[in-house]
Amino acid sequence: MSGTGARENVFATRMALTNTKLRLKGAQTGHSLLAKKRDALTTRFRAILKKVDEAKRKMGKVMQLASFSMAEVTYATGDISYLVQEQAKQATFRVKAKQENVSGVVLPAFEVERTAGSDFNLTGLGRGGQQVLRAKEVYAKAIETLVELASLQTAFTILDEVIRATNRRVNAIEHIVIPRLDNTIRYIMSELDEMDREEFFRLKKVQGKKKRDTAARDAEQAEREQAVDEDQLLAALDKGTGDLLSTKDDDVIF
Repeated sequence: MSGTGARENVFATRMALTNTKLRLKGAQTGHSLLAKKRDALTTRFRAILKKVDEAKRKMGKVMQLASFSMAEVTYATGDISYLVQEQAKQATFRVKAKQENVSGVVLPAFEVERTAGSDFNLTGLGRGGQQVLRAKEVYAKAIETLVELASLQTAFTILDEVIRATNRRVNAIEHIVIPRLDNTIRYIMSELDEMDREEFFRLKKVQGKKKRDTAARDAEQAEREQAVDEDQLLAALDKGTGDLLSTKDDDVIF
């Protein structure tokens, strides 16, 4: 069965009533915990959403500055892409991932680790050195902002999915599980009350039958006793009549 008015198919017994009440209590406790988890995740979700908006605005400004700085470098020094390719031997930026637990949900967080090296040290020695260094720092800031935005976006996506799943569970418990258990409890209690009434009626019938049987036995016993008394009385009368008839009248004088 499904729906708010549905109930589970159980036998109406005291044990079933106790078990159903325990299940109802567990469902209410689970609903409370899931609701608290949902609220905590929603609060964190809103905070991350605000940070995502700020990071996107910041990313737009940083990329705009990076484009301008790259244009300055190109204007001052010309095309330096070949120099960059020759001097780039190892990664200057490394991304580290760590985990953060928010109400049982693991959220990844990315951090940028910058290592010192000899990247682009010879670039711009002839001309445009300041523009190259400025572009380098601006693009380094852009990478950091990009990694921060990626971390926030990943946490945003995970929290969105978890909050949706938690909402479905909370709604299912609130609108399906708990009403169904309530209806089951009411059904079991009504069946037990009906069984109690039937048992009471049966006991009354049994007691009435016992009373009638007892009264019948008493009446039969009284009749037997009365019959015995009558037989004894008749026997006594017969004996008395015989004595009178058998009396010797030797002393009778005519």
